[in-house]
Amino acid sequence: MSLGSRLKKEREKRNWSQIYVAKKIGITNAVLSNYERDYRDPDTDTLKKLALLYGVKTDYLLGITDDPTGSEKEDDDEYPTVIKDPELDRWHKELPKSDEEDLRKLRQMWKIIKGETE
Repeated sequence: MSLGSRLKKEREKRNWSQIYVAKKIGITNAVLSNYERDYRDPDTDTLKKLALLYGVKTDYLLGITDDPTGSEKEDDDEYPTVIKDPELDRWHKELPKSDEEDLRKLRQMWKIIKGETE
């Protein structure tokens, strides 16, 4: 299966339009259409955004593996595959740069979200 057909399959599996996906990752739907029809290949940054959005590994999109999640290699990943939203991915990468006060506030907010009030 080609890169384009895998991209199309993942998008259609979620019932997302090309316009929706294109807006989420910052490209035009015409460019996405070209990727899905194998007229063009995405650059590495765009490929990464697509993989994160679809919650799959780039190795799967590139046809290196048929396992979309790459679960057999999960132990040595930089971050978990549960981060499917590019915005959450950016937040996850910025978290270690936060000062202790911000981290304390985030922990409090998380407890509230989880219903663990003090």
